[in-house]
Amino acid sequence: MEFRIINLENWDRKEYFHHYSSQIPCTYSMTVKLDITRIIEKKERLYPAMLYGITTIVNRHEEFRTAQNDNGEVGIYSDMIPCYTIFHKDTETFSNLWTEYDPDYQRFRKAYEDDLSRYGEVQGMMAKQGVPDHTFPVSMIPWTSFEGFHLNLQKGYQYFLPIFTIGRYEEREGKYLLPLAIQVHHSVCDGFHVCRFVNELQELLKNW
Repeated sequence: MEFRIINLENWDRKEYFHHYSSQIPCTYSMTVKLDITRIIEKKERLYPAMLYGITTIVNRHEEFRTAQNDNGEVGIYSDMIPCYTIFHKDTETFSNLWTEYDPDYQRFRKAYEDDLSRYGEVQGMMAKQGVPDHTFPVSMIPWTSFEGFHLNLQKGYQYFLPIFTIGRYEEREGKYLLPLAIQVHHSVCDGFHVCRFVNELQELLKNW
């Protein structure tokens, strides 16, 4: 993994970055319904499939890999891996796990299942320690569907990575639709980029 520092003075997003990070700090979210009919028909396990799909598209585009390091420098990770929530029924709490990304889905699913088997019963915020810097957050809320979802972060204006939240899927007219909320920082990611992300993710899911 590499973190490439951006020269802000020569960056093509210089004006937009300063405007939305300093002059008018701005984050925003978009909630979409994804057609996951193919995933359901193939009886594929939904969570690892979505983690794989989201991470695949994140790794295609720099705007979803742009972050700030501990020194306050803005840069782009060469690749990202998902850090995702799991639920504990006995305590009604959650923990975070992370799994190394592999472009081969079968290998990624195996790694996911290994992590779940090893750390799935560990209580506490971080069930699997040693979280790498190049992770992005994904949450699953499988108990209800939703039309919109937004996180209110006290220090959200200094957080540039995307945040994904998945809800419960519904069947409508023979199709299975899954809500996905995407929260981003406007200084590094515009509406065009979010829409491209959604379209590419949908294409991947339809051709599973």
